[in-house]
Amino acid sequence: MAIDHLPPSGDVTAPLNFYSPPSDNSPPFNLADLPPDSPTPPRNYGSTPVPTLIHDARPNLASFTLDRDSFQILTSQPPPTSEPSLFTSDTSIKTHYYPEITSLLLSTIPNATHILIFDHTIRLPSPSAPRTPVQRVHIDQTALSAAQRVRKHLPPDEADKILSTGTRYRIINVWRPLNDAPLESFPLAFASSASLRDEEVVPVEHRYTQTGYIGQTAAIAHHPDQKWYYLSGMQNTERILLQCFDSEALKENSEVKGGRVAHSAFEDPRTRPEAEGRRSIEVRALVFGP
Repeated sequence: MAIDHLPPSGDVTAPLNFYSPPSDNSPPFNLADLPPDSPTPPRNYGSTPVPTLIHDARPNLASFTLDRDSFQILTSQPPPTSEPSLFTSDTSIKTHYYPEITSLLLSTIPNATHILIFDHTIRLPSPSAPRTPVQRVHIDQTALSAAQRVRKHLPPDEADKILSTGTRYRIINVWRPLNDAPLESFPLAFASSASLRDEEVVPVEHRYTQTGYIGQTAAIAHHPDQKWYYLSGMQNTERILLQCFDSEALKENSEVKGGRVAHSAFEDPRTRPEAEGRRSIEVRALVFGP
């Protein structure tokens, strides 16, 4: 595809929306599956925009690791298929895209032995879309909700064995744009896990009103020492692995630095008004081993 302009690149300062606690000091919660037109507030806490320096990761792609940063950037991956229904049909995504994600994670994560994909999300630019880019700094899972996921998706005896024997398990979100052109609108910012302190991670109850399932995500309080990145002009042949949880990080003297990546969509002030709206897909998987 011919590109008649260059997307914004280089470091940029842009507002990121960080955690602001509930005014009554009650525990924070999200209501996860409200329809877009629901009059019910989707959460009981707020956010505070903070101008943040976001570094362009593209000049140093190979320097980022899951063990230190909890994100990894992959290039030269397959572009979206020409099949029109692939990324609009849940059945087609599970049939055709999930195997690609499984192969990608098994070949990328050292010593991974088993991949269990448990959900995916398509985000579209229309305000009426079921899911749009999330402009709040967050982490998809916590240690508590990651263990819940193991118990939810594995047979009880297998889950007990993994959780009691110290077997390594992770939750990784494989993120990609679906746009034909390099991404400009609402790129994804992500913070190195090594720069994020535990006290900045705020567990948030994640309530699914339709099923009654209650998990946890995490909101993030701002600290000036956090190191933020984005991938300029991200293409649909590139992937970002976002490590939401790594059980290895909980072990004493672990070399894994936190094992959780804070991230958020952000509005780049350099984005052209006519830029195509962001279309993206994220697939979340449990990764087991060694």
